Amino acid sequence: MSKPSLEAAEDFLSFVNASPTPFHAVKSVRERLESAGFKQIQGRDSWASTLQAGGKYFLTRNGSSIVAFAIGKKWKAGNPIGMIGAHTDSPCLRIKPISKRQSDGFLQVACETYGGGLWHTWFDRDLSIAGRVMVKTKDGIIEQRLVKVDRPILRVPTLAIHLERQEDFQFNKETQLFPIAGLVAAELNRQGKTEQTKEDEKKNGPFEPLATPTQRHHPFIVDIIAEEAGVSATDIMDFEMVLYDTQKSVIGGLNNELIFSPRLDNLEMSYCSVEALINSLSSATSLNKDGTIRLIALFDHEEIGSQTAQGAHSNLLPSVIRRLSVLPACESNSDKSYDRLEGDIATAYEQTLSTSFLISADMAHSVHPNWPAKYESQHRPEMNKGTVIKINANARYATSSPGIVLLQEAARRAKKASSSISSSKEGVPLQLFVVRNDSSCGSTIGPMLSAAMGARTLDLGNPQLSMHSIRETGGAHDIEHAINLFESFFEHFEELEKKIVVD
Repeated sequence: MSKPSLEAAEDFLSFVNASPTPFHAVKSVRERLESAGFKQIQGRDSWASTLQAGGKYFLTRNGSSIVAFAIGKKWKAGNPIGMIGAHTDSPCLRIKPISKRQSDGFLQVACETYGGGLWHTWFDRDLSIAGRVMVKTKDGIIEQRLVKVDRPILRVPTLAIHLERQEDFQFNKETQLFPIAGLVAAELNRQGKTEQTKEDEKKNGPFEPLATPTQRHHPFIVDIIAEEAGVSATDIMDFEMVLYDTQKSVIGGLNNELIFSPRLDNLEMSYCSVEALINSLSSATSLNKDGTIRLIALFDHEEIGSQTAQGAHSNLLPSVIRRLSVLPACESNSDKSYDRLEGDIATAYEQTLSTSFLISADMAHSVHPNWPAKYESQHRPEMNKGTVIKINANARYATSSPGIVLLQEAARRAKKASSSISSSKEGVPLQLFVVRNDSSCGSTIGPMLSAAMGARTLDLGNPQLSMHSIRETGGAHDIEHAINLFESFFEHFEELEKKIVVD
């Protein structure tokens, strides 16, 4: 029996290790897309003369969301679009606008909680900072630069058990989740200053409508950010920084069958969708007979409700589809078909939406061996046994029977994963999940996008443990399963869509 391949899992590790923030995740995705021949376009530009059948393109919004697509050479206005949606954000601690704190000789950094994290897991970890910094260049332009400090500089320490014995670990998120960054005496010694000289400098400086970054944050924090950004501290106008665990993602388990990593939810599904799109286009003739558009959309802010300009509740995906739906057929680029459609955009847009299909890809729950009673008895997903279709009668997930049928066909036709532990000769396995009737249920971008667009939608994800922890666990072989499933979806969507007719 051949040894299971870990190539996809190991490549994912490099992706997630390079992506501590949505900004970095989009940067990592861009690099992969550009290496595969995708060209960047801008939302502010006209696409009519830029986009060509057979072309591969991507656009970003806010640097934290990205949409990429490839246009089949048989594309016609109003044709279907095969879509996979995921998200780039994960629960984390974000540095407050005024973060400078000190107490009892310690320097501390005030943070906000982002999303619904398991915050007790952030204690006693080696933390650092990463994010986006706005800097003023020599010519007066304000530009964005990404920063990722690789060394641990922060820590949220727990209280010794001798001082308070708690059966259940409880703490106040506002007063007891502040990380320490060092000692006041050591920082003053580094600067060669006293508290009084620092106050004098603040009073004698030029007028600023807001306190400067070095006044709102510990100066050494700003210095470290400036060094990583390649500028001086005085060039920093503002920044958005989050904390992340510096411990690298790794392959684990007795037989290398597990992944121990931060941000599996949802960088794993983001990675799988990107790789599947690229792999589906690996042949020079991949798009020759394709009358659809293959598209992925990776959104920011899913963990806080998606109601932002770059979230799934925004106009980002609908506006992209609206513009794509009226693109002319390849053989009609020189005739008047596009002019005709400009006056009838809604028709082409609605035609496209009525035949399109969206896979909402967000991680799923694996059965937990220590809490088996928390799972419905016949819906207990296992790791490395395939991607999980998520179903909820109250529409917390958007899955319906036509979508399940379509996905099954895509799974049946998928190339067999080299790491598959299934006994089948071809295809990739799938699993089903519903929550117990006496349990709450999470949700995804699926319901909101299906409601906004009217496109058929299915929710799925790879199974994992410790969702929303600073350190999560997943199956190493499920990554390859998902990539092969998504690749098959893109390759066979046009044929399958025509066979599954539900009005």
